[in-house]
Amino acid sequence: MTYHETYYEIINECHSVLSLITEDDTNQLIDAILSADKVFFVGIGRVLLSLQAICKRFNHIGIPAFFVGEINEPAISPDDLLIVASGSGESIIPVEIAKKAYELHAKIALISSNPCSTISALSNIFVRIPAQSKLGLVEEVKSYQPMTSLFEQSVLLYGDTLSKMIIDRKHLDMNALWKHHANLE
Repeated sequence: MTYHETYYEIINECHSVLSLITEDDTNQLIDAILSADKVFFVGIGRVLLSLQAICKRFNHIGIPAFFVGEINEPAISPDDLLIVASGSGESIIPVEIAKKAYELHAKIALISSNPCSTISALSNIFVRIPAQSKLGLVEEVKSYQPMTSLFEQSVLLYGDTLSKMIIDRKHLDMNALWKHHANLE
């Protein structure tokens, strides 16, 4: 395949998956983000990278956000939200972190392909990104990309969508956001 055919196929896959996420689930997650004192993120592998980008963007838009395991991670409380992303909802580290957050009475939101996972049973909010996972569930959108690339890309794009919707809801001035951007670069 050519470059143009390949990127077009990837963009079409992302569009297919993102179009299946519901407005209700998205609004429920945004409400939880905006009502939380702090937002925490956990994921592993390439999902971790997507979540770290979202975490940084949330800080840019004035939401105190932390990635679990960071050196500056504060304590989580019942007034906080843990956002977990895991295609399968069964990855060992996210499962254990979700269990701990549940014990501490924090609100938990899961972004996953699998609605019947260990983490979904602990979650207050579930957002389904029905991209191909390692489980190969019947209702997942199949991908021509390697492994779970489609899920990881969709998580990042979904996070940017959430950020833009929060900017709109809070009527933030896009130019004023630069004051929160790193300036030691």
